[in-house]
Amino acid sequence: MNNINGSSDVRPLREGLQRIAIEELNEVPSRISADIIALRDWLQKQPHLCSCLTDQFLLSFLRGSKFSLEKAKHKIDRYYTLQAAIPEVFNEHRLADDPQVLQIIRMGVILRIPLDEHDTSPAVTIIRAGAYDTAKYKFQDIIRVGSMFGEIMMLEDDNANVSGYIEFLDMAGITAANLFALQPNLLSKFSAFADEAMPTRQKGIHFINAPSSFESGFNSLRSLFPDKIRNRVSVSSDPEAIFERVRREYLPKEYGGTKGTIQDIIGQMEQKLLSYRDYFEQSRHFGANEKLREDYADNTQNFPSHFGLDGSFRMLDID
Repeated sequence: MNNINGSSDVRPLREGLQRIAIEELNEVPSRISADIIALRDWLQKQPHLCSCLTDQFLLSFLRGSKFSLEKAKHKIDRYYTLQAAIPEVFNEHRLADDPQVLQIIRMGVILRIPLDEHDTSPAVTIIRAGAYDTAKYKFQDIIRVGSMFGEIMMLEDDNANVSGYIEFLDMAGITAANLFALQPNLLSKFSAFADEAMPTRQKGIHFINAPSSFESGFNSLRSLFPDKIRNRVSVSSDPEAIFERVRREYLPKEYGGTKGTIQDIIGQMEQKLLSYRDYFEQSRHFGANEKLREDYADNTQNFPSHFGLDGSFRMLDID
């Protein structure tokens, strides 16, 4: 694990992903080093921010901002500022070897699906919403583990950084207890955080193994949604709907695939998380101190937000 307080070498992109980064993210390979240096220099001059400064971390924000330095500055500032508004997630339990974190991983609630080395598709995550005991774990505990793997994805998954990611919400086994355990305010805050502050881009969320009534209800309202949502959200009761977006050979046998089992994926994810033990330990010292912010007004009027300047959450008014 590289020292996260200093520089580290940038991981070269595979040819297919490099082409996408150039065409869609405005990436100029010969200018990457200069862009990273400029962003790091700015961060080191911000008294209110204590940030990870490795090349790969900073590059993820540049790609997530399509190499607009001003947008990257804003996004990384929000990344640390908004974490303070979600203490249910970003707290002392957000450690790789926290017993509760490891228990949740071992239940297979969140499954990261490895892609072929030469595939340029979005990264894939399956969320098995009915796979945890609501009497033992809170929804915020699941979100916390998801946020940790989202951060790992940001640091090392080139597909996620360049092509984005898609999520499958598996509704098999969901009970009324699972639905009642949802924390709407937390879900709203974390969704806003992911949209405003995370450099990786969500390209779709697809509900699979949904009750037929949920599927028909959603589809009856589909025409009312904006095109962007309509194209990125789907609901299906068909167990094979996942194959429309993920190749069968990538999936474990429990999902009709041919690549190992869910337990194999769980083992890989646990080992991956433990390899980030030092990173998450050191990350506890990163964040934003609003008392030290020099230009409190910032330029946030150019960046609409669901949060206030200090990260306080604004409830949305829905007409």
